[in-house]
Amino acid sequence: MLRQLEKAEQKWGGSNTLIDHWLNNRRKLLVNYCQIAGIPPYEPTEKSLPAITAIKEFCDLLMDYVSEGHFEVYDRVVTACEKHGVSSQTLAQNLVPRISETTDSALDFNDKYTEFVDDKVLFQLDEDLSSLGHAMETRFELEDQLLEVLHTKHS
Repeated sequence: MLRQLEKAEQKWGGSNTLIDHWLNNRRKLLVNYCQIAGIPPYEPTEKSLPAITAIKEFCDLLMDYVSEGHFEVYDRVVTACEKHGVSSQTLAQNLVPRISETTDSALDFNDKYTEFVDDKVLFQLDEDLSSLGHAMETRFELEDQLLEVLHTKHS
């Protein structure tokens, strides 16, 4: 996912402040995800679970990212697409509901790990992070299609 983000930053970075802001927030989210998941380039030096505070900080970033997309970015992209042709508008209208489907995974993860967390729940963290990672990857691929439209037709 970090490599895909780097490609997106190279392709679209610097062309639009909305895109730059969105990609920067995606980077923060992905770095934090890699840190708590213990995956490269942030492999843990010892085999232990991340601190609850680290997990909750990740959940905060995750909810901020999801909220920003739904309540700011997508609306602006759809509005821009409506002004610039039926094909752009149709694509945006098809992508946003598909992106929204990935939101459930993020909300479920957040609910599970921001409420009182006991040790038994933490033993499920690796599996839950893996499932969330797949949802995030799908979301980013769909968002990148929106970025392409925004960059190509509206920058």
